[in-house]
Amino acid sequence: GIRTYMDDTVAFAKEHLYVETLFGRRINTPNIADRGPRAGFAKRAAINAPIQGTAADVIRRAMIRMPEAIEKLPAKMLLQVHDELLFEVEDSAVDDLIKAAKTVMEAASLPAVKLDVPLTVDAGQGASWAQAH
Repeated sequence: GIRTYMDDTVAFAKEHLYVETLFGRRINTPNIADRGPRAGFAKRAAINAPIQGTAADVIRRAMIRMPEAIEKLPAKMLLQVHDELLFEVEDSAVDDLIKAAKTVMEAASLPAVKLDVPLTVDAGQGASWAQAH
């Protein structure tokens, strides 16, 4: 199925000059018809964009919903690093924050997109980002 996905995605990009995430967000692929060394890059970018773009859409949806989910906790969302969210939270509320964040993140695609494979979220904690890993 991977080869079919790759071939179909490149063909779609060549015809339409864009690809789409599962949420319908368009990513332009103006160089998809290039020849030479840039052609390989353009094809790889077109193949990767729907996957990476969908991941970005999911984390963005989670970030939008997070403030309401944690508003009663002594915590705040600090930043996003790729597919991770970093929070500052009082020690007494760590477990509650983890539960709330996992709930929001695992359901972030809904109701717009029901994924065939469920999202699962791992959580860590520590005094620093490095310690939380």
